[in-house]
Amino acid sequence: MNDQSTQDPQTILDQMEQQAVRSESPCGDGKMVWRMWDRSGGTAPVVVLFHGGAGSWRHWVRTIPVLVDTYRVLVPDLPGLGESDIPPDGDDAFAIATIVADGIDHVIGAGTRYDVVGFSFGGTMASCVGAIRGAQARSVTIIGSAGVGALGGSQVTLEKVRHLEGQARWDTHRINLNRLMIADPAKIDDLAITIQDWNTIRSRLRTPAISRSGAILKAIDALQSPLNGMWGELDAPANPKGPERVASLRARKPEADIRLIPKTGHWAAYESPEIVHPILLEMLARTRPPA
Repeated sequence: MNDQSTQDPQTILDQMEQQAVRSESPCGDGKMVWRMWDRSGGTAPVVVLFHGGAGSWRHWVRTIPVLVDTYRVLVPDLPGLGESDIPPDGDDAFAIATIVADGIDHVIGAGTRYDVVGFSFGGTMASCVGAIRGAQARSVTIIGSAGVGALGGSQVTLEKVRHLEGQARWDTHRINLNRLMIADPAKIDDLAITIQDWNTIRSRLRTPAISRSGAILKAIDALQSPLNGMWGELDAPANPKGPERVASLRARKPEADIRLIPKTGHWAAYESPEIVHPILLEMLARTRPPA
């Protein structure tokens, strides 16, 4: 995969999509859409990446090229987001996660083991899938997930963009990304805004309520797999913020590997890939099967 720093954002996304194999699994009466990046011819271990709320596979645009040298990288558009249809029970985290877990089996075969990694709302999905599938999930890694620690509504207020066009829409996305996703304004580039715009248009699932429903803690308590976690130090939606999330989960799961990413906001894998990706590879390597 090519250097993203020198390319047009849409070209980057189109080329990545062309390198993936697209498949579908049932989602109620509709479909759930999956993409697999595989350089191994089907022999590498599988890691499944779950994007955040109001997101799509595009949240992992900087992570997929790093993981694909070692893993088959399977990334869905979660139910009600991106290209995937609304789930029948859109308020129940475990019901949605069952659709997701069944979808993984549909794509890679029932009984195949895999690691799951979830960003934000995707952390709830990763934890619930891990709880549902037990030892089939080799490990569960959550990044910037809400619902851990003291519960409470996010203090982030976003500007409306649906009625805007042109530069005004672009500028408003930049404001919202800085408030919610990326702490350093200098790291909000055209690729981030392009992804944000595409994702926002296609967001239909009310993910914040699911993230704060308590489902992630029930799932974490039921895990049979090793748990890893990361939060950006400046994670805006985390209420309390990153350091308190880290402390809370360390207290709840002392054996888990929980890291704080300095000077980083919510979308940590995008804002600080040079820190997050080596840590993620280290975490995943612990459960990677021998070649």
